Amino acid sequence: MTEQHVERSEPEAGPAPASAPVTPADAADAARLVAFGLQPKLQPARDQEYTELLRRYREDPPFARLADAVAAGLGLVVLEVSPRAGMAVTAAEDSVFAVRMGDYARRTSADSGDRFLHGLAHLAVAALAFPRPEDLADDGYIGRVTVNGVDAFVRQACRRLEERADDQGELTDPATDAPGLEAAWRIWARRSSTGATKDARRLAGSTTGIVGKAVAFLTDSGFLQRTGDDGGGTYRTTARYQLQVRDLAGTAAMAELLELGVVPVTDGTASLLPAEDTDDLELVADAGLPFHS
Repeated sequence: MTEQHVERSEPEAGPAPASAPVTPADAADAARLVAFGLQPKLQPARDQEYTELLRRYREDPPFARLADAVAAGLGLVVLEVSPRAGMAVTAAEDSVFAVRMGDYARRTSADSGDRFLHGLAHLAVAALAFPRPEDLADDGYIGRVTVNGVDAFVRQACRRLEERADDQGELTDPATDAPGLEAAWRIWARRSSTGATKDARRLAGSTTGIVGKAVAFLTDSGFLQRTGDDGGGTYRTTARYQLQVRDLAGTAAMAELLELGVVPVTDGTASLLPAEDTDDLELVADAGLPFHS
């Protein structure tokens, strides 16, 4: 006997009920969920209310749309809503929550004149933490970096760029305030790595000092977690940072840094492999810095 395929085994549903009106309590809950998302260090598993709002977001589409609308109204882009990352949001350029380079300089006591070096440090941390596309695609992947490893990674990239500039007969001593990564690597290469003071503290303007400010900022922002003191400070990535780097990965600067052939292993020690031929690689000035201008 031929088995017949049955498209539906349940009675036809009647007309869909009208959507329940949004109540002030719903709006308050949606805003509360976005507020949780703006606390990047807060782990959903440690807050019952946060966990419940995340569940409601996943199971209640009208509530999810309401929360998305609240986020959009604040100039926030929702990257993911899940138990592992919570409500992960990033700020659009016109958002009051956008971090600008001037704000970053004030928060970290950084010299805003070195903004390209600080941008390059953040770019290098991301590239060293997630050097392969499969690392970014794997939700269970945890990247690890050290301050000294990031500095070594950038200095190796600097050497590659200097060799290429030499081969192409380009100037190797641009103006300090010249824009773009081409200028940034040259300034980085001639900056002291540690410049330690008499009591062994590294100077803020040294390259490891700049990397140290970057990873401290990322830690305060819930993107990294400090795990030890080796290598100038060791750090592991969080789910939120992976989502942020996925957003950054499509930018020209990230691709350029990885395509230089400075391929790190992911234990944070910045072991390096020889470069492939990169004669046709062009750097895009000021591309992909992790701050709004």
